[in-house]
Amino acid sequence: MMRKVNIHQAKTTLSQLVEAAEAGEKVILARAGTPVVEIVRLKPRRGIRLGTLKDAFPTEFMDAVLKPLSKRDAARLFGSGLEA
Repeated sequence: MMRKVNIHQAKTTLSQLVEAAEAGEKVILARAGTPVVEIVRLKPRRGIRLGTLKDAFPTEFMDAVLKPLSKRDAARLFGSGLEA
């Protein structure tokens, strides 16, 4: 289903138009009867949500992982050609 609304009318019925777009209805805004824009529902974001793994690992583990490497450990991992 498609709904075509003039911009002047859209100013007073914006919440209903947004709800219609969220429900999957095609909503077209027109200026003097000429279609100008379409209101569409945004796709849900995908990806990493920050804080999702908070407190999932023991503090001791995180301390060990985040601790800076010693020169000896860095040389073992990356070779001895690193500059200090």
